[in-house]
Amino acid sequence: MMNKARTTALLLFALLAAAVSLSMAQQTPKIGVINSQEVLEKSAEGKRVIARLTERDKQNQATLTKLDDEIRQLETKLNTQRLTLSEEALYNMNADLQKKQTDRKRIAEDAVRDFQDLQVKLFNKVQSELIPIIEGVGKEKGIDLIFDLAKSGAVYFNPAVDLTEEVIKKYDASKPAPAAK
Repeated sequence: MMNKARTTALLLFALLAAAVSLSMAQQTPKIGVINSQEVLEKSAEGKRVIARLTERDKQNQATLTKLDDEIRQLETKLNTQRLTLSEEALYNMNADLQKKQTDRKRIAEDAVRDFQDLQVKLFNKVQSELIPIIEGVGKEKGIDLIFDLAKSGAVYFNPAVDLTEEVIKKYDASKPAPAAK
């Protein structure tokens, strides 16, 4: 009789533990979102990255514009003097023009590749610095899952779960203030 009561009590205890475990497993996870594009555009470090990329792009464009001007000048000179130049001088000018055009093409390709490499390097640096901050905010708020709106394709989210501003503030706080110029 004692064994039967004990077995029943153990069975009830096991059922109760299973029910508690099941109800805990069915809890809805807490979800948050951030917008990494907004972090890049609004954080101090993100603004520095964008400014650096913009400056590099301006330098590349200036170099290409200078080469384009040189090519145009050479083409104009070639067209206006074509009839008065010797065959050898005409050949040399055409060779110079082709060389400048080839150089311009290579420089443009190198500039694009260089810009893309810099962009990837800087964006990866920002992302690697953001991950621990995002994880910290998630743990601090008891969030189980955080989506990046810039990459997730989310169609709707409740603004109450948006952690972007908090991540920007913490990211800015994690960086030393730039030296005054």
